[in-house]
Amino acid sequence: MIKIPHTVVLAALVTMGMFGGIASADAVSVSGPGSGSGSGPARVTVNDNQSEITVVGEGNLSSIPDVMRLNTGVEVRRATAGAAFADARKAAAKLTEALLGAGIEAKDLQTDELSLGPVYDNYPVVAGYRAAQGVEAVVRDVDSADKVIDAVAAVGEEARLNGVSFEVSDTRKALKAARDAAFEDARARAEQYAGLAGDELGRVVSISEEGGTPPSPVMFSGAMAADKASISPGQQNISVRVRVVYKLR
Repeated sequence: MIKIPHTVVLAALVTMGMFGGIASADAVSVSGPGSGSGSGPARVTVNDNQSEITVVGEGNLSSIPDVMRLNTGVEVRRATAGAAFADARKAAAKLTEALLGAGIEAKDLQTDELSLGPVYDNYPVVAGYRAAQGVEAVVRDVDSADKVIDAVAAVGEEARLNGVSFEVSDTRKALKAARDAAFEDARARAEQYAGLAGDELGRVVSISEEGGTPPSPVMFSGAMAADKASISPGQQNISVRVRVVYKLR
C-alpha cells in the first residue's frame, strides 16, 4: 500500500438510485466535514497516522396513511343575523349527529370555524346575513371514508365539504426503518470510497442525524372528495439523512 503523506480529496458524481428493500434508500452524494447538505463530494483526508472518511447516507420509506381528516361544516344565508345564526347552529347539530352516526367518536370532532356577517349585493346595502360553522372530523378507519362523506352530504343544502387530508398515525416504525436504510447507505458509500482510496473501512467515529423530510399530510380538495373513486390515502414519504465518520485503516 502506498502511504499518502498529504491531504487527498476524492470527488465523484453520484447517480441517484435505490438501495433496495421496502425501506429503500436513495443513493445520495456524500459530503465532507462542514458541509450543510449531502450534495458535495466525498472527502478522504489522510493526516500522517490518522485517516477518516465522512459520508452522508439517506433512507426513504413510503407508508400508507391510516387516518383521514375531514374538513366539513354548514353555511346558511338568511334575512337577519339572528335567523342566520340560529339556523346555522341547528344545521351544525344535525351535522354532528350525522358524523356520530357514521362512526366518528365525539372526541374526534372539533369546531374549527364559527362566523356571522353581512352579505352585500350592492355595497353598502345589506342583502342578508351569512352564518357558518366548521367541523374537523378525524376518521380513524380510512375504509369508512365514503360512508362518512355520504353522511355529511345527506345533511342537506347547508352542508359543506372543504377538503380532506391523510396522515400516518404512528411514524415511529417508519422512521426506524428509514434510519436503518440511511445507515446502510452511508456504510456502502464509505466502503466504496475507502476502496477507491486504497484503504479499508474501520470503526465508526461519530454518527449524527441531519435534517430529513418529515411526513406531511396529503391534501385533496373538497371537490375531489365528492367522488368516491378519488377517496384514496395514497402514500407518504419519510426521509432520514445520517452523517457518519469512519476510521480508515
